Amino acid sequence: MYAIVKTGGKQFKVAPGDQIVVEKLSEQPGETVILTDVVLVSNENGTTVGTPFVDGASVTAKVLEQGKARKIIVFKYKAKKNYHKKQGHRQPFTKLQMESIQG
Repeated sequence: MYAIVKTGGKQFKVAPGDQIVVEKLSEQPGETVILTDVVLVSNENGTTVGTPFVDGASVTAKVLEQGKARKIIVFKYKAKKNYHKKQGHRQPFTKLQMESIQG
């Protein structure tokens, strides 16, 4: 059994027990999140595709961790114009563990 869920502008294929890293959510570690934007559900009865989402389907997940990804460096410059700009960025994320799929 698996599902495709949409969160943070991205789609993820998940099954019970999977861990995924998504854009930052407001829940704290240890709390439960219910993802209702389910695009596809596949189980022993067949596959259901939503238009755009499957009615009544949801995925329950547990928040494992809130954190920041490694730092990336953004460096801009213009040749021969003495323009240099260095900027760092760390993207916040939430790590989820899938518990169950309904629908």
